Amino acid sequence: MNLTAIGLSAVLTPLPAVAHASAAGGTAVDLTGHWVGYAAIAIFVAAYCLVMVEEMTHLRKSKPVILAAGIIWVLIGWIYATQGLSVRAENALRHNLLEYAELMLFLLVAMTYINAMEERLVFESLRSWLVRKGFGFRQLYWLTGLLAFFISPVADNMTTALLMCAVILTVGGANAQFVSLACINVVVAANAGGAFSPFGDITTLMVWQKGIVEFWQFFDLFVPSVVNWLVPAALMHFAVPAEHPASGSERIRTQRGAMRIIALFLATIALAVSFHNFLHLPPVLGMLTGLSLLQLFGYYLKVTHDRYHGPLRDDVADGAEIGNPVAFDVFRTIARSEWDTLLFFYGVVMCVGGLGFLGYLALASDVLYTQWGATNANIAIGLLSAVVDNIPVMFAVLTMEPDMSLGQWLLVTLTAGVGGSLLSIGSAAGVALMGQARGAYTFFSHLRWTWAIGLGYTASIAVHGWLNADIF
Repeated sequence: MNLTAIGLSAVLTPLPAVAHASAAGGTAVDLTGHWVGYAAIAIFVAAYCLVMVEEMTHLRKSKPVILAAGIIWVLIGWIYATQGLSVRAENALRHNLLEYAELMLFLLVAMTYINAMEERLVFESLRSWLVRKGFGFRQLYWLTGLLAFFISPVADNMTTALLMCAVILTVGGANAQFVSLACINVVVAANAGGAFSPFGDITTLMVWQKGIVEFWQFFDLFVPSVVNWLVPAALMHFAVPAEHPASGSERIRTQRGAMRIIALFLATIALAVSFHNFLHLPPVLGMLTGLSLLQLFGYYLKVTHDRYHGPLRDDVADGAEIGNPVAFDVFRTIARSEWDTLLFFYGVVMCVGGLGFLGYLALASDVLYTQWGATNANIAIGLLSAVVDNIPVMFAVLTMEPDMSLGQWLLVTLTAGVGGSLLSIGSAAGVALMGQARGAYTFFSHLRWTWAIGLGYTASIAVHGWLNADIF
């Protein structure tokens, strides 16, 4: 045997004989004590550090995690191939790819509908209406928070937060104190609103698609979510300036087909829920069927486009804008989806899936859910999501598959969704608003009110435990 073979043998020989059950397709070798396992952990941590400093480096978050996923699975594939176990690694990889594909296509349809409504000026019309009404700072503070809470269960929390922030900056951009407090309120409200709906956040969507919590059972979190928002909102209310800014005069009307696109989106949601609840088919099938409805409606708008050229109609007030009656192109709205987020999600699923296949999630599950207990573990997971994005945190929990009651699954759904509100970097909504309201809404301005948000976090957990005690 030559020296190269001897060296390779020394690297590959110390494979642990212990096996663990893997959610990714059967029994896998425990590599948590092997150098490949240590290398995978180091690679994932390094990639996630780059994700966390995205605002400073301007390196899109999807790039490091996709690279990390590739390297981790190459190491897994290599080590399994040398042991004649390539099929196990291949099945594990395919399992994770299938989970990602279902969620990615679901999110792609939802993003396409949101982009279509944005292109038809639905959100701009709402913004101009709010600005024209001449609300005071405190009225606007509560109104933007309320709208964020009820829009985010259907639209994603980042889109909702950006819309409300546009209103805040238009009306009170010169008052930094108002902008800061209103942005904090919107972030908390958007995250809380997304926690009680399967469509409100990627984490709730993952839990629903797994079949762990049924569609209507998420609404057991409605009251705890309201408490999570109202407690800090009420505490911050008295710090909002009691002033009355000048109202604007901008008037924007939606473009042709806007209301019908909203109706089609609601019909698409109904299809996804019906396919899942009554036919026991993946919800993504209902979403893609709904996408076809949008495509056909887009074709109708295109072929009837020429009928609607011309001057402003008589029923439109002077100074109003209806936008150019452009022909609708569904593929343009698909192209405008948050591809960085979708690809980041791919990297996270594959990285966490790889770490789970190596055996690390089985270890984490034993520590969290066996030694700590489900309640303490789920509360800690919410606190962790204030620093680490809630997507990998929730995917890790789902991969662990701890044996929990419905009440505990709802608890971890709640905490993972609203825990990100504790810090401005803990959610996509907070990060987005730091960029949009740069200088007024910052990490430290948010940190000053973390104690109030923490009280809301604690109160929402207590209310969930009290109201839903029968399902724990």
